[in-house]
Amino acid sequence: MRSWPELSIPELSSGFALPALSLYNTASAQVEELAKKKIYRMYVCGITPYDATHLGHAATYLTFDLINRYLRATGSEVLFVQNITDIDDPLLERAQRDGISWSELAESQINLFRGDMADLHVLPPSDYVGVVEAIPLVITAIEKLQIAQTTYQVEEDLYFRIHSDPEFGTRSHYTNSQMLEIFAQRGGDPQRAGKENPFDALLWLAQREGEPGWPSPFGIGRPGWHIECCAIALNYLKPDPRDDFAIDIQGGGSDLIFPHHEMSAAQSRIIGDQRFARMYVHGGMIGLDGEKMSKSLGNLVFVSALIQQGVEPTAIRWALMGHRYSEDLMWSDSLMSTASEEVERLRLNLARMEVAPTTPVIENLIAALSKNLDTPEVLDVLRRWMLDTESGVVGGEAGELGRALDSLLGFSL
Repeated sequence: MRSWPELSIPELSSGFALPALSLYNTASAQVEELAKKKIYRMYVCGITPYDATHLGHAATYLTFDLINRYLRATGSEVLFVQNITDIDDPLLERAQRDGISWSELAESQINLFRGDMADLHVLPPSDYVGVVEAIPLVITAIEKLQIAQTTYQVEEDLYFRIHSDPEFGTRSHYTNSQMLEIFAQRGGDPQRAGKENPFDALLWLAQREGEPGWPSPFGIGRPGWHIECCAIALNYLKPDPRDDFAIDIQGGGSDLIFPHHEMSAAQSRIIGDQRFARMYVHGGMIGLDGEKMSKSLGNLVFVSALIQQGVEPTAIRWALMGHRYSEDLMWSDSLMSTASEEVERLRLNLARMEVAPTTPVIENLIAALSKNLDTPEVLDVLRRWMLDTESGVVGGEAGELGRALDSLLGFSL
């Protein structure tokens, strides 16, 4: 599937040393250093294209854009793959509600998402893959699970024995009762009669009346949610069989910790005979004016709507960077207003003939990013530099700082 256009990234001066990047690993429940490598493999779960692009999406993809930029700035190659769940129950339900075809709805929202990502200056993935185009890969992955004798049928549907992976549950750290509750809330069917285990994951859903289906050795139908991502990741990221882990980073919002990332990892372990991800990195959720922001509540704030209102995309990035990526954020109009003012202030300072020293500023930005993406400190570093510049301190090079902001933070000024 076509991604959005490539972006030109200015190179940092060779005089700046970048330490290893540390990130919070959900699986180990601690901040860990990501060892320096020539090639990093990162998979970030994409949208279900029926309502794009809200601020929750923007926050997630900004987080992994910062990771991508930092790792690339070290001189390493980043193989970055992102999927689009372009066939799923919510998409079918929304299309039926709106009286349009599911494929037409998906195409419109994917186009919107591409435009929003380009506006937000997010680096495109190496491969941007829709589930529909990846169905042959999914079928191959399921066949490998069958060979490993980890599948069984319930009526015409095919399931994966989740405890085939002895590490099931160790990446999300929920209790059994918590997993049951979350599984039921997030697309699972723990109460379905005929399942061997409540947590067993759907691999292939036989075609229902009025729904699309694709031919397969398991009958006409469509993939389950979790098998899609591991099939795409294992194919496009081409894991090194000498490594203990198939990929370096599995990313997404915190709502994907369970069941999606846990179950995808379990299936990947069997398919590839490797533990799946070295690190599981998750962004927090976004709320609005004291309430959870969600499709069901109808209180989503959309990136395209903000931009149509005249909000600068760089200001959206600034506003989202004002809190730690792994923490939840309560959004408000005042947050956006303040961010717009500060970005304009930064632009005016970068336009000055004389500015405060910039080399230590860039060094401090790098240090903050390396420490689990400490973006609040990043913004504080810039605020201190603006104050010094406005106070008449000189000795810096505005162009040098501007290039660093573009390269590391995606600030297009």
